[in-house]
Amino acid sequence: MQHTCDIVVIGAGPAGLSFAAAAAPSGLNILLIEQSSQETLANPPYDGREIALTHPSRGIMEKLGLWQHIPAEGIYPLKAAKVINGSSPYTLNFPPPTDGKGQLGFLVSNHDIRRAAYQAASQHENVHFLTGHKVQEAVNGEESVSILLDNGDTVSARLLIAADSRFSQTRRQAGISADMHDFGRTVLVARFSHTTSNENTAYECFSYGRTIALLPLGEHMTNCVITIDNRRLHEITELSPEALAADLEQHLQGQLGKMTPAGSIHTYPLVGVHARRFSARRTALIGDAAVGMHPVTAHGFNLGLASADILAGLIVQAAASGQDIADTKLLEKYEAKHILHTRALYHGTNFVVKLFTNETPPAKFLRNTVLRLSNHLPPVKKLITKQLTG
Repeated sequence: MQHTCDIVVIGAGPAGLSFAAAAAPSGLNILLIEQSSQETLANPPYDGREIALTHPSRGIMEKLGLWQHIPAEGIYPLKAAKVINGSSPYTLNFPPPTDGKGQLGFLVSNHDIRRAAYQAASQHENVHFLTGHKVQEAVNGEESVSILLDNGDTVSARLLIAADSRFSQTRRQAGISADMHDFGRTVLVARFSHTTSNENTAYECFSYGRTIALLPLGEHMTNCVITIDNRRLHEITELSPEALAADLEQHLQGQLGKMTPAGSIHTYPLVGVHARRFSARRTALIGDAAVGMHPVTAHGFNLGLASADILAGLIVQAAASGQDIADTKLLEKYEAKHILHTRALYHGTNFVVKLFTNETPPAKFLRNTVLRLSNHLPPVKKLITKQLTG
């Protein structure tokens, strides 16, 4: 079967769905291809991931109609953040901002964002879905884009949007290379309830041997994000949920009181990716296909949402004025707007992670020095806070 559309989006994850919702006002025919079923898109399962959203991201989500579909009880305030290095009692503090917003941002479960994005995108009559199939080949020709699916169906479009993951096959087929960094670590995520209030404060604990991020989901529930060397992964994966809770209590020195498992446990390989270009002939990259971040800065979806919003805005303008939505200059304009910021944030994050997971004596000394300097240099602290809040 032959399918024809104006824009084909490969990948109906949060970024692809957000782009579809943002580009829908153009009136263009948008087709999303997704290997998951329509039922999974409408009711995505819980996957353990909690997403830190900045205030600008909330603004974009409200504009696109996503925020309105997230249940109020699933939106958690992120009031402050602290960074701890090893066993040192000294912390780098990021208090609630004084700009009137009262908090650094929000925490929302990934599956709630996915569901809300699907609801926002699917309400548009010009947004269509082709689910349950994989893309075998994507060819970005001079005049159009051609897609071959695993069932033999083909899709012809004017513009191709790659939103299929940080390991994007579409990106490779478009001839776009990427910087990929395998940290040699695995992320384990799980919710735990606890007896002591977390005060709606996030913690990044660079412990020796592992890194533990604590994301507050209300005062007595925390999503614990543990990153550990793959060679030592068995130390935590072989533990029962109750034993893992006790292990965390010990590592956190009772900071959250008695901890109890409150959900399923999930693991993910830790790999960072940054495409060297965000566009090619009749092709643009958004979301993780463009940038797949280390979770320490919690900016993955914020950057993906920004990419969808920027690109869709340019396309809506082009369609309204009768211009080619796949024009090279338009796609390069999107790339120029998005790539410089993401590249600096990506490499800066990787540098911080490398430093704070290096356990040699000189590195430990430098880690403590960096925290103290950051705390006592207002311009530096302000810059970091600005990155955290968007």
